[in-house]
Amino acid sequence: MNEKSMTGLSWFKSSFSGEQGACVEVADARAMSSAVFIRDSKDQDGEVLSFRPAAFAAFVNDVRAGGYDS
Repeated sequence: MNEKSMTGLSWFKSSFSGEQGACVEVADARAMSSAVFIRDSKDQDGEVLSFRPAAFAAFVNDVRAGGYDS
C-alpha cells in the first residue's frame, strides 16, 4: 500500500498499553491489501511495518501464551 491509501486505516492500541507511550498501534488492512500494519504510537508519521495476517496471528498467539516473558 502506498502512503496515501494508508490514511484511511483505523489504528488501535492494546488496552494494556496504558499511557506510557511505549507501545505500538495496529491496523488490520486485510480487506484492502491482505496485510496487518504496525507503527510506533509516538511516531505516527514514521515507518510502518507490514506483516502477513498468518504471521501476525502466530506472533500474537505466542505473546498470549507467554512465549516472550522473561
